[in-house]
Amino acid sequence: MKKGAFYTGIYPNLFALAGYPQEEIEKRKEEIFQTLFYGTDEERIYHPAEDDMGYMEDTGNLDVRTEGMSYGMMMCVQMDKKEEFDRIWKWARTYMYMEEGDNAGYFAWSCGTDGTKNAYGPAPDGEEFFAMALFFASHRWGDGDGIFAYGEEAKKLLYTCIHKGENGEPGRAMWDSGNKLIRFITEVDFSDPSYHLPHFYELFARWTCEKERSFWAEAACASREYLKKACHPVTGLCAEYAEYDGTPCTQGQDIWGKHDWYYSDAYRTIANIALDASWFGVDEWKAEEGKRFLKFFCETAGEEHQDGIFAIDGTVLPGKALHPVAMTAVNAQAALLVWNEHARSCIRKFWDTPLRTGKRRYYDNCLYFFAFLALSGNYKIY
Repeated sequence: MKKGAFYTGIYPNLFALAGYPQEEIEKRKEEIFQTLFYGTDEERIYHPAEDDMGYMEDTGNLDVRTEGMSYGMMMCVQMDKKEEFDRIWKWARTYMYMEEGDNAGYFAWSCGTDGTKNAYGPAPDGEEFFAMALFFASHRWGDGDGIFAYGEEAKKLLYTCIHKGENGEPGRAMWDSGNKLIRFITEVDFSDPSYHLPHFYELFARWTCEKERSFWAEAACASREYLKKACHPVTGLCAEYAEYDGTPCTQGQDIWGKHDWYYSDAYRTIANIALDASWFGVDEWKAEEGKRFLKFFCETAGEEHQDGIFAIDGTVLPGKALHPVAMTAVNAQAALLVWNEHARSCIRKFWDTPLRTGKRRYYDNCLYFFAFLALSGNYKIY
């Protein structure tokens, strides 16, 4: 197994390896941040609010989601932007945090841009990114007072995530206490492969309250094994939602629609596996997953279907991807798993692809920036 940056302190810069000048890489990184946070109204997804808050807008749905808010915080801590980080966090704690009801201690997954809650349930991918960004902020900038005691806020949130519903308390935990797998939402007993962040859980196991560390260590192992089941052994693709045994989930299609295919949520899975490899190392399965995933897009799907919709066995389904730029970004990020001609090709294509504009730019450009950070050696553990 090839060790990752957690052990070596070395974050691979694949853009440099592909021949791009370091000065251009750094310039491009800064330009992406400035566009997403301070570009024109047709470019930006961040908006300052009131005197000391700010929010990340899902431009496709015209709302504010815990996904985007926690992503924004992670972007800011990676870029050493404390003011924007604190603004986003204060907005989330002011408008999204739930003080009462069955989901007290969690964050409402969707709010209007005026702060009005659109729902009173959480989405676990937001909570886990909030916690990780808060730990990084604590380590990079030091803790402040109240909600800006970042480390304590992270620990409290993670405590709620795994203990909610115990001892007769209302509500439900985000992780199944038996199999240690994250739920799609607290009310159901199936998962979303793209929610699985074993590289985060490895760090939670070191930094959270001591009595909970064994849970997170087990969760990291459980998620890595789960991803092996959820990713197809030939194509490397996974479904958006999957049962606890890894098979595509068809539950709730009358409520949430079809999610047993390789579509929007699922794009994040390969990016997460790649970041886990960057931080904690590449083992045999991760390397093989990278090879089959890249082979699928570079050979099997071919140029004609680069922005297609697929069953996880690679069958081409009707329609086109809602987020083609996100697909380009995560395909390139898979190069962190294996360095071959397919990887180099995907990196070149990503480098030549600009940020997305228009209504659907939010999700694409979030995954774009994370991929750029990871491939330039700038998505770091703090």
